[in-house]
Amino acid sequence: MTAPPQRHLALLVSAAGAMTVALDGTILLVAQPSLQRDLGASMAQIQWTSTGYLVAVAALLVIAGRLGDRYGHPRLLLVGVLGFGAASAGIALAPTVGWVIVLRALQGGFGALLQPATLALLRLAYPADRLGTPIAIRTSAIAVASASGPILGGVLVAHLGWRAVFWVNAPVAFVIAALALALRTPTPQRANSSRLNLTGAGLLAIALAVLVHTLANVPARGWTAPPTLLELLAIIGIAAVLAWHERRTTNPIVPSAVARSAPVTASMAILLVTTAGLFGALFRATFYLQDTLRLDPLASGMRVLPLTALMVLGAPAAVAALRRYGARRTAFAGTALVAVGIAGLSRLGPTSPWMAMTATFAVIGAGFAIVMVTATGTVVGDAPPGYAGVVGGLKQTAMNIGPTFGIAVAASATDTAASTMSSTLLILAALAALGLFPASRLPRRPARQEGNDTTASRPAQAPTTQAAPARHTTS
Repeated sequence: MTAPPQRHLALLVSAAGAMTVALDGTILLVAQPSLQRDLGASMAQIQWTSTGYLVAVAALLVIAGRLGDRYGHPRLLLVGVLGFGAASAGIALAPTVGWVIVLRALQGGFGALLQPATLALLRLAYPADRLGTPIAIRTSAIAVASASGPILGGVLVAHLGWRAVFWVNAPVAFVIAALALALRTPTPQRANSSRLNLTGAGLLAIALAVLVHTLANVPARGWTAPPTLLELLAIIGIAAVLAWHERRTTNPIVPSAVARSAPVTASMAILLVTTAGLFGALFRATFYLQDTLRLDPLASGMRVLPLTALMVLGAPAAVAALRRYGARRTAFAGTALVAVGIAGLSRLGPTSPWMAMTATFAVIGAGFAIVMVTATGTVVGDAPPGYAGVVGGLKQTAMNIGPTFGIAVAASATDTAASTMSSTLLILAALAALGLFPASRLPRRPARQEGNDTTASRPAQAPTTQAAPARHTTS
């Protein structure tokens, strides 16, 4: 069993690694205009500094999780964070935008190694029925990092230039790597077969890469453009071949124990649709605030700040709700709050009081915090023994594809009404509300109080019976 100091160190490494990736994603947005001017890049090239990263991450997350299950998650995290920092430093030295694009894709690959490991570390360090609090802390840390990105990026770009945005990752990565080397976690139980199915891994990587590339280009090309339709057909074909291969191989890339876990698959679906609704709504709201209300970027950010604040404050409250009401009712409440909040945004116009918008964003933030803590706790806690990495990779994949899909829906909308933030938000609210259906498949029973369960003394990686996940996943 992991000693308390090592548990705290595992939580620190997990939260710091997740924060690094989250901060990098939002801080880049501020640096892109300056990068474009300095390197003489086209808008398409600037878009690829983001798209290349997203494609690499989405393609490799599940594979990285499988590698972590086989070779050890601390080792994968160490390689991932060092590579992430080195690639970031390389971008800071890049002489042309071509080098930036290549190194951003490489950085995405290392980010894919890093992300599943940050979740798997918690599963190794904590008993399954005590995961609620560390997951809530990790969720709050991600919210703080995401909100801090534009502010920190603005300061760095204004005083030191766009390259400073990438230099900042190098020392942070070094510190996280040093902490990871000091980390001692129990050796996870391996699955019956630890071989990596290269054919399945390749098919999955291609399918996810094409999917993310397609969604990222929908705003520019539209849903009915021939390239979009051809890529969507290609995705269907690759997915069909992958499904055929997975049914016949003895070592599927997504193990049957994971695919058959109703709580895990339901949590993936909830995260996919709620992140789609949330990020699509934020995309639409940003243009409304700046183009219709004529607010500057800082003032716009302040209007959205309640969302981040309630994510930070709502995460611990979500843990308490899980213990009292169980994952099913808690997920229902969180998903409903996100959907209602997004629908509420669609009713606001230029004459609406600013407090109405503040309250609406607060409702969305509180709901999303509940969804994140519930779904993440279920995914990590219900991971079959030996498969914590692949489950973490699937969770991060949903968290990457969902926002890309939501932004594609929001950006391709034809509604440009100036009086409200667009009826498009009602579509996004309905998309988020779809999460109510998979929420009904989550465990009903409330989790036991942390520290009072007799199973708390068992190692986190110990095998569980078929009935155990219903208790563990609601932590």
